[in-house]
Amino acid sequence: MTVRSRRQVLASLSMAAAAVPLLGFSSAHSLTPDKEPKVLLPPRLKRNDTVGLICPAGAAFSKETVQITIETLEALGLKVKLGRHVFDRFGYLAGTDQARAEDVNAMFADKGVQGILAIHGGWGCARLLPLLDYKTIQRNPKPLIGYSDITSLLVAITAKTGLVTFHGPVGAATWNKFSADFFTKVLFDGEAVLFENPKEIGDNLTIVKDRITTITPGTARGRLVGGNLTVLSSIIGSDYLPHWKDAILFLEDINENVYKIDRMLTQLKLAGVLDEVKGVVFGKCSDCDPGSGSYGSLTLEEVLEQHLQPLKVPVYSGAMIGHITHKFTIPVGAMAEINAANGTIQLLNGVVV
Repeated sequence: MTVRSRRQVLASLSMAAAAVPLLGFSSAHSLTPDKEPKVLLPPRLKRNDTVGLICPAGAAFSKETVQITIETLEALGLKVKLGRHVFDRFGYLAGTDQARAEDVNAMFADKGVQGILAIHGGWGCARLLPLLDYKTIQRNPKPLIGYSDITSLLVAITAKTGLVTFHGPVGAATWNKFSADFFTKVLFDGEAVLFENPKEIGDNLTIVKDRITTITPGTARGRLVGGNLTVLSSIIGSDYLPHWKDAILFLEDINENVYKIDRMLTQLKLAGVLDEVKGVVFGKCSDCDPGSGSYGSLTLEEVLEQHLQPLKVPVYSGAMIGHITHKFTIPVGAMAEINAANGTIQLLNGVVV
């Protein structure tokens, strides 16, 4: 190719690139559209409603766990419909990506199903995000509930459709009175719930269990967005996250060494997430220890302080959110006010209609 023809090719490529319109994407996440969909509230659950059970992540290795989930929902006055692929298995996954996505899409499309509950988490929900039918989901709003790996589905559906989803118990969780009460207050009764840790002293002279730690005092209002820290950090930069501007970020995790929590919070910082939020609630990080051989490790408290205090927004840790037996049901995408000194999250309105 001659010098002249090479210049002509380069000039043509430059003109073609200039002709491509710039998409309206935010600077923090280059794939996230600037305009978010309108908030969409799902219908409340009622006695005799049918809840669809799905396994969108790990395989259901125990039929007994599924049966216990069915009996739990029946005890709440609900009926149950099993997803077609609940008992599928593809290695550690509950069937192929297509099969698991099919169950999610089918439950939203099914007019006879009023709510959707994941039986458990594990790993695999992020693989489904390109396969979900977001238009059908938006046309058929209903509560979707789960936590841990289900975080991917919750935030993606909220981001794409505006539908408020619920970071709450999975079917295989412990459904004690504490967890069941928050579940029913939010999803059945439509209350503007105050999420507050239990304050049982027992035989002690002060509260010992489930304490909150104020990192930065103050109050803040914003949309609740968050979930499992590992899951969120793994999909940063994708097209499946809501905007973080003026949001209240809530986080939880399990079985992660402190340096990994440090690494993931650093990722949120470098991605611009932490600079945009109006407040942070860090729930429980179960079994998040320095790890063997970690001589001189930072503590979890030190890591949280180093990353979150400089934000100069209200922050507290210890909320009943995470891989724990007693947990809140937190609506993703709903407006709330946090009080970091008191360790509370107050919904500004009911989140079901």
